[in-house]
Amino acid sequence: MEKRSLKIRKTLLIVLLVLLVLPAIQYSLALVKLDPLKGAITKPEKVDFTLKDWFSGSFQEQEEKYINESFGFRSLFVRINNQLMFNLFKKAKAKGVVIGKNGYLFEEHYINAYYGSDFVGVDSIKHRMDRLKYIQDRLSKLNKTLLIVFAPGKASFYPEYIPENMKTAKKITNYQQTLNTVKSLGINHIDFNQYFINHKNIAQYPLYPKYGIHWSYYGSCLAADSIEKYIERIRKIDMPNISWKYVKMAEAKESDYDIGDGMNLLFKLKGEKLAYPLLQFEKGTDKTKPSLLVISDSFYWGMYSFGFTKVFSKNHFWYYNKDVYPDCTERPLKASQLNLKDQIMQHDVIMIMSTETTLKTMGWGFIENAYKTLKEMERTNTRINPAEKKD
Repeated sequence: MEKRSLKIRKTLLIVLLVLLVLPAIQYSLALVKLDPLKGAITKPEKVDFTLKDWFSGSFQEQEEKYINESFGFRSLFVRINNQLMFNLFKKAKAKGVVIGKNGYLFEEHYINAYYGSDFVGVDSIKHRMDRLKYIQDRLSKLNKTLLIVFAPGKASFYPEYIPENMKTAKKITNYQQTLNTVKSLGINHIDFNQYFINHKNIAQYPLYPKYGIHWSYYGSCLAADSIEKYIERIRKIDMPNISWKYVKMAEAKESDYDIGDGMNLLFKLKGEKLAYPLLQFEKGTDKTKPSLLVISDSFYWGMYSFGFTKVFSKNHFWYYNKDVYPDCTERPLKASQLNLKDQIMQHDVIMIMSTETTLKTMGWGFIENAYKTLKEMERTNTRINPAEKKD
């Protein structure tokens, strides 16, 4: 009996030692290929050893951070921990993620925006929209089009799945006030937030995914088609059509599963299958392709990725009015580095897209900068079209 007990203790000791050594082996040799963690994760950089940093203690501090974030099998251990927290306590180990009723995933700031707890005030919104009205009028005189797009918000689309402990009295929201002001001023706009709500139960396929924060791939395809038709109507042109004959049904992926990915679970969450249209872009020399400048939050990424750029002569995307795409895919390029007057000259349509949670900072500085630029051009009687000459 004692021999058997001793054998068991030795076996457990060996197993424990192996478990302690394995992470070090994986860290050094990377014997097992593991999927990296997803989401907003910043991995500390490995610091070089110096006597100065050693004696100040900063080297030890930075090295500890690096080791804690880089040891072998870390991503696996994180996923196991996150899965246990999700299954046992219905908690998401991801910043700002809220697990709603029936397993629907939200981000907290979308719920706050839906209830109006982030409202910036009537005067603030009126001031910004007055500037937008001026920008639209000035661009219109130069045969250019301003378009404001209200992307849908998940909390507005699925309020019935918001958890009870997060429900509160609904106050005036940035979305309601901005939309009302845009309408009263006659600013060109498309309201996909209300459109999606109206078509929630009659759309052929889901417009919003269960485990994603953005509109579904299918929803973004419908939105792109609507945006194109709006531009055609307001500019009185005929652009290449976007169409699809076939729709592939599949489990949620990419942006349709972005919150799920950010939770870094061990197993993928199961949900309904979503629609993925196989897009076709009409070709023809008789079609008009205007140039497009988009200032948007992450809701434009889907359109940009599936090729919405193909119906324009050129399409520049200023992500949060900071990173300039496609240019920054080759080298870092910020919108602040560009001459705004030149950029206005080069584009026929300027589109600002924002969802309910980003409306409080809509334009992210672009509206103010464009207003100043156009004011200065008006003051100096500068022509946007180089072909125009003064009498």
